[in-house]
Amino acid sequence: MNVPNKIARSCYKDNVPKIVDPEARRLEIAEAVFRVIQRDGLAQASLRSVAEEAGLAIGSVRHYFGGHDELIVFAMRALGDRLEARLAGHIPVLLDPATPRSRRQEATEAFLGELLPLTEQTRAEADVWLAFSAAAKNRPDLAEEAKRMYEGVRFLVRRVLEGANEAGGLLADVDLNVETERLAALLDGLAVSAGRTSPELMRTVLRRHLETLRRPG
Repeated sequence: MNVPNKIARSCYKDNVPKIVDPEARRLEIAEAVFRVIQRDGLAQASLRSVAEEAGLAIGSVRHYFGGHDELIVFAMRALGDRLEARLAGHIPVLLDPATPRSRRQEATEAFLGELLPLTEQTRAEADVWLAFSAAAKNRPDLAEEAKRMYEGVRFLVRRVLEGANEAGGLLADVDLNVETERLAALLDGLAVSAGRTSPELMRTVLRRHLETLRRPG
C-alpha cells in the first residue's frame, strides 16, 4: 500500500490537485495559437486572446511562457516539429534498398504529400505556417525557426531523392542539387495556391513532376 499517497488523498478528500504535464500544456496552448492565427491572423494572437481560446486564465499562460514573443516562437517551432515528425515516419521505407519500386513510388508521393495542404488539417497548418513565414521577414527570432524548417525540409527531400537514385529509380543524368530545389519550389508553390487548387490537382501535379525524374521501366 502506498501510505503517503493515501494520506495525501485523505487530506485533500475530493480536491486532489491535478498534476499537469508542463510540456503537454505548452503544446495545448500552442494549438490555441494556431486556431487564433487561422481564424483572425497572427497580429491577433495576443496572450489574452490565446488564453481565452485555450480556456485558461492569462496568468496560466504566463506561467508556461515568459511573454508573447516566447509563446509565438514556441508555437512556430511546435508546428515545424509536428511536420518533421510526420515526414520522418516515411523515411525508413524510402531509404531501404529492399523496398520494391512500386512501393517506393507510393511512399515518395505520401512523403511529399505531407508538405501539401491536401486535408483539412494540413490546409490549416499551411495557413498558419505562411503567417509565421511572413512575420519572420521582420522578426529575427521567427527567422531562425523559418530557416531551420527550410533547411530541414530540403534535407529530407534531398535524402528521398538520393535514396531513389541509389536504388536505380532516377534518370542517369539527374542533378540532385537542382532537383532538390526544383521539387521544393514546386511544393512551396502548390502550398501557396491551396485556396485555388484542389487536392486532386495538387496530387496530379506532384505525380507528373516525379514521373519526369524516374528511370523508365
